[in-house]
Amino acid sequence: MTASNGPSTLRRRTVLSTAGVGAVGALAGCLSVFSDDEPASVGDPDADDGDGSGETDEDAPLTDYQYTAPPQIVDIAEQGYESTLRTVPARHALVTEDGSGGPVELPEVWAWQADDLAPSVPGPMYRMTEGDTFELTYDNTEHNRPHTVHVHAVSKSWEDDGAPVTNRDQVDAGESHTYTLEADVPGTHVYHCHYQTHNHLDMGMYGILRVDPEDYDSPDQEYFFTLRDWDTRLHDREAGGDADYDPVERSSDAYTLNGRSAPTTFHPELGTPLIVSEGDTVHLHIANNGYESHPFHTHGHRFEVIEKDGSPIPDAARYEQDVLNIAPAERYTLEFTADAEPGIYPAHCHKVHHVTTEGRYPGGMATAIVYESAMDSDEFGEIMDDAGYDG
Repeated sequence: MTASNGPSTLRRRTVLSTAGVGAVGALAGCLSVFSDDEPASVGDPDADDGDGSGETDEDAPLTDYQYTAPPQIVDIAEQGYESTLRTVPARHALVTEDGSGGPVELPEVWAWQADDLAPSVPGPMYRMTEGDTFELTYDNTEHNRPHTVHVHAVSKSWEDDGAPVTNRDQVDAGESHTYTLEADVPGTHVYHCHYQTHNHLDMGMYGILRVDPEDYDSPDQEYFFTLRDWDTRLHDREAGGDADYDPVERSSDAYTLNGRSAPTTFHPELGTPLIVSEGDTVHLHIANNGYESHPFHTHGHRFEVIEKDGSPIPDAARYEQDVLNIAPAERYTLEFTADAEPGIYPAHCHKVHHVTTEGRYPGGMATAIVYESAMDSDEFGEIMDDAGYDG
């Protein structure tokens, strides 16, 4: 299953160095998928006049914000158990210009930015260990609307719950607030803005917080997925367009894994292909930060659910499956062994219209389990061409 006109060995190594989150190396700190000499383009709060209107020429983009970067992993211990989070207006490419059928873009999102990292949608993936105490400062000096940070499951004071509907507290523009979070519930959790949640969550203000159990046994490969459905009319409206949007009549028309739609989901630097070697044990931490449920399906591999919303699943209650329905706000950790014939296997939502982008199939919530030994094949080369990856 090799071909001389497939990706070169150098190209294959480049993919491996940026795509996987293995048991050693990248998880020790922040995972940046861009090299130092090729910085990501990110949202620029000064790129527009603040009203999101952008250019007036009807043929020009609605905004001239810079683009978001892929989410990065932030190791809390390496950060001294503290981090500063901001909200930055940005443009977001569901499918990049180089991807087949691209570009497909949201003209305005409200991206989370952690410390000196690039703004991203979803936000940074915070990682900590059971028993840690974490101070998260939300600095709302880069946006002109109130926001909060609400984290599921882990303990915090009532004042730090980030839910103004009950504690009557919000972080207004120009203000900041420090949330103290206790890593007392191991597992995969979500965080999001809880101010006018029906719009702010939809504008991209969501992310994952991972609490590793004290005795966590790291697998060979580890990945994070955030599922999301979008009604793009909201983003056109917030960017100054003439879209008519009503949250009561919300209707999803775009679907993403980690903020990208296929074919960009297959891109090793912008998307999240699950790159494995034969015999690897793989953990996939998967969360749904959208409105709809998504039956997630893996081809060629059967997995066990080992965690649900922060609760470990006892060995006696586990069983092999290849479809898992994931409701809004649910989080699971899936474990499988890369024991299939080496190749390239789809992994996708099984609501088939969720695997479309602007009516084109395949698109949306689709990626693949990719064996390293299949990365020199013609098929992999064609998939990379569609994804806009040139190595």
